[in-house]
Amino acid sequence: MEPKFLTFSPRTSPSVAALPFFLSYKSSFRQKPNYNLDNPLSISTKQLGKTTFFGESLNIPHTSHSLGNLKKTHVPFGPVKAAVKRRKEVPFDNVIQRDKKLKLVMKIRKILVSQPDRIMSLRELGRFRRELGLQKKRRFIALLRKFPRVFEIEEEGVYSLRFKLTPEAESLYLEELKVRNEMEDLLVVKLRKLLMMSMEKRILLEKIAHLKTDLGLPLEFRDTICHRYPQYFRVVSTGRGPALELTHWDPELAVSAAELEEEENQARESQEKDLIIDRPLKFNRVRLPRGLNLSKGEMRRICQFRDMPYISPYSDFSELRSGTLEKEKHACGVIHEMLSLTVEKRTLVDHLTHFREEFRFSQQLRGMLIRHPDMFYVSLKGDRDSVFLREAYRDSQLVEKNRLLLIKEKLRSLVAVPRFAQRGVQTDVDGVEASQEIGGRMGYILQCTFIGPKVYQWYGSVLNAGIRYSLTVVSM
Repeated sequence: MEPKFLTFSPRTSPSVAALPFFLSYKSSFRQKPNYNLDNPLSISTKQLGKTTFFGESLNIPHTSHSLGNLKKTHVPFGPVKAAVKRRKEVPFDNVIQRDKKLKLVMKIRKILVSQPDRIMSLRELGRFRRELGLQKKRRFIALLRKFPRVFEIEEEGVYSLRFKLTPEAESLYLEELKVRNEMEDLLVVKLRKLLMMSMEKRILLEKIAHLKTDLGLPLEFRDTICHRYPQYFRVVSTGRGPALELTHWDPELAVSAAELEEEENQARESQEKDLIIDRPLKFNRVRLPRGLNLSKGEMRRICQFRDMPYISPYSDFSELRSGTLEKEKHACGVIHEMLSLTVEKRTLVDHLTHFREEFRFSQQLRGMLIRHPDMFYVSLKGDRDSVFLREAYRDSQLVEKNRLLLIKEKLRSLVAVPRFAQRGVQTDVDGVEASQEIGGRMGYILQCTFIGPKVYQWYGSVLNAGIRYSLTVVSM
């Protein structure tokens, strides 16, 4: 179905034609009308500005219709740009859905590891209920018991319980710390590239903290990495708080991931031309999500935008005027590079909006991302919207995974293990339930749950006797 505008017909009466047209998209931003009672009712499109969602718009000729002696109501609508309608894509939304429990477990683990000996009482955990986003009536003991392979609950005196990580979860946490230490050089490069893209080569530390998890930075990066490399950057005081400032510009780092990929594609195409002589001409096409049908005008607009000269995110953009296609081309390049620096090639849209000042992003950042479905996908799943780098994913899986992401997948496998076996339900590595029952005349049921590479947990129950048992199998 093609995205269309819902507008008035030329045959409608002036009273209807005077109303502004609407987009076939449900916007979450609304403005209160500004009532002007001095003149007869007249709604003009001359003063159309920018909407808070779709950015710049079509150029609409100035028209004004009067409805007699009625009082005038002036509605301050801005120009609306023809935008691609956002279409739900299940593979990307599944990425958000399968991490729902994992995010909660990682929040609890973050609080737990900050305690001495990584042991904490349930009473102390209750002080973080609001931070965890839990309801007051929910019991922590019932919550922790849902993840038996991650948390252990033990008694401490009478009516006192405390919890800690299981040996498997503890081992994964220590492995993660080791990998982060080994990847510190890569983290320094990420911070340098982020500073090199900014306008003043300086970013507040509290803004960088929003991306610390996505970039793979340690929790204490402000006190460690930021002070260990004065040859690259330094912490300076500003009127708005401490900021990280670049001290050395490296031209070798001022190459974006998009430029590197283009060089690889050109080398591959030149090699194919040498190998295949009579090959037919290859047309330049735009990769769009399957099932997204666009009008010819939208396809032409996307192709024209893509064929514009590339503007490096590391170039000087102080002369680019806001609201122009050149500025949007630069903004798309910056977001593409920022997502390329993240571990999972995705982040929250809210996190990007914190950098409006440093990268001169427009107020319609979310709408700009939706306008370019060939590069980004905006998911509405979860509490806050997320943006994905489309080229980094195949279905719901990342094409390239680093060691931190592999450790996270192992933790997700532990989180997916239930406390009790559910009859005929199997949980795989992505936390997606599937059915598998093994049984016969003897009246028993076996259930297999994926734990990690070559490790499976088998749960069984004898129906007649009501006996439950579990067995861990390691396949060679």
